[in-house]
Amino acid sequence: MSRETLRLTFTEDAELYDRVRPHYPPSLYDELGELLTVAKPRVLEIGPGTGQATRPMIERGWSVRAVELGAELAAVAQRNLPAAEITVADFDTWELPEPTFDLVLSATAFHWLDPETRVRRCAQVLRPGGVLAVVSTHHVAGGSEQFFGDVQDCYDRFTDDPEKGGLPAESAVPEDSTEIDASGLFGPVTFRRYGWEVVYSADEYLELLASYSGHRALTAQRRDRLYGCVRALIRANGGAVTKRYLTQLSAAVSLNQPLA
Repeated sequence: MSRETLRLTFTEDAELYDRVRPHYPPSLYDELGELLTVAKPRVLEIGPGTGQATRPMIERGWSVRAVELGAELAAVAQRNLPAAEITVADFDTWELPEPTFDLVLSATAFHWLDPETRVRRCAQVLRPGGVLAVVSTHHVAGGSEQFFGDVQDCYDRFTDDPEKGGLPAESAVPEDSTEIDASGLFGPVTFRRYGWEVVYSADEYLELLASYSGHRALTAQRRDRLYGCVRALIRANGGAVTKRYLTQLSAAVSLNQPLA
């Protein structure tokens, strides 16, 4: 399925998304705050979902305006975080506000934006010296390694596009600044990395899978068979699995160049 189609699947069950999607390491916000030149920044968040990355910013006293494609996701986020200003819109075509933001942040959502325009559009709403922060989440080796090796057989059997080769090591996840560098609109990219783990029961892990776009795009029959296979493996693993994540922060300061 296309990027445009897959990115619409998240809003199909906003309550599930809110319940199961993991949050982000607190140290990410601490280090991001150190990169900013103001104590209480004005933030534009792109793709907040139901507010997993928004809440820590609100709790730090940061002023957050957010643009969310999914109306159902936005409604849950607004319910959770009334202090945030949340607009339902497609950032790719949204009429951009004046360049007054200290920070533009997109957490596990930047890859859903149009790669031809996303960096330029982010630059257009930043004040001079403002920061673009892209937060990405990576599934990496660690935790219940035997389970994650064995579960590949389930994906081989019940999906058409299985991930071959298993999960990468954290050290294999690249620090790629090519797109931001090529724009000429930002200074050097600063990278920060945070490894962390979550323990899931079988029910919790299957709910997590149900929030992923690729799983939601499967036919009901294939999805049910896949989940049955995964559940059986979790039971064989003692009824729980430990999943390791790598969160990567990529941040760059706007050069305040004239924009076309």
